[in-house]
Amino acid sequence: MSEKYYTYEIDAVTFQLQEACDFTWLRKLGKVFKVFDQQDSGNLSFGVEKEGQKYFVKFAGAKPLTYDGNPQDAITRLIEAIPLYKDLRYEALITLVSHFEVGSGYVAVFDWFEGECLHSHWLFTGEAKLSHPESPFYRYKQLSVKKRLASLDVIFSFHEHVELQDYVAVDFYDGSILYNFTSDETRICDIDFYRLKPTVNDVGENFWGSTRFKSPEEFILGAPIDEVTNVFNMGATAFVLLGGATDRSFAKWEASQALYDVALRAVCPEREQRYRNVAEFILAWDKVGLV
Repeated sequence: MSEKYYTYEIDAVTFQLQEACDFTWLRKLGKVFKVFDQQDSGNLSFGVEKEGQKYFVKFAGAKPLTYDGNPQDAITRLIEAIPLYKDLRYEALITLVSHFEVGSGYVAVFDWFEGECLHSHWLFTGEAKLSHPESPFYRYKQLSVKKRLASLDVIFSFHEHVELQDYVAVDFYDGSILYNFTSDETRICDIDFYRLKPTVNDVGENFWGSTRFKSPEEFILGAPIDEVTNVFNMGATAFVLLGGATDRSFAKWEASQALYDVALRAVCPEREQRYRNVAEFILAWDKVGLV
């Protein structure tokens, strides 16, 4: 028995959904040149162009083929995420332009950034992500250590800013990182699960996030999720972008021993052994980075 899918052709893109959906609202935003329809978040996103300007349009309310949840849950999450992009506005964060309700869901419109997602799972999965010559992650790892350190500085400084606004990062991973290989610019996207402090792990083992980036407390129901958690996240990010990801051996590390030592302390399983906050972590990182 074959399942029924609904196929849509809008301007330059074609995609399929599990349920019928109205997209008449989309035409008002411009000409569609790209679709991102493989997200398990329940969001369906588009690249659109209008009067020479490009935008990234995130829509909740459809049911993509890869989504097994309730579209209403995705709508609620997107609506709740809107204040995050306002409160955490920063040069390195993609810019929210507008947001509004449509008959079948909710829409958030962002300025388009000419970058590539480092976790492009819809194009490169498994080993292909790590070794395919066209994979953004593989190409990023071929950049000089100097360029990757500059990119990490952007990621770290944004999260120090997050900390200063009394928020904590939740579900930050390489899928949240965009990189422009022409201009060597880094941007942060998809901060939809970030939270105001204080907060705790209210899910348990399946708390939001990639296992490559999650701290021990992000697997424990009721554990605090705070700036110490984010220190771990930043250390884990350093190991993904400069080392062997979850293989945190020095043999896989591409930068200095001193930076390795800072990153290793950041990912210490014991919270009290880590840096107290992202600002303190950056101070230690920058101090040895100058050597």
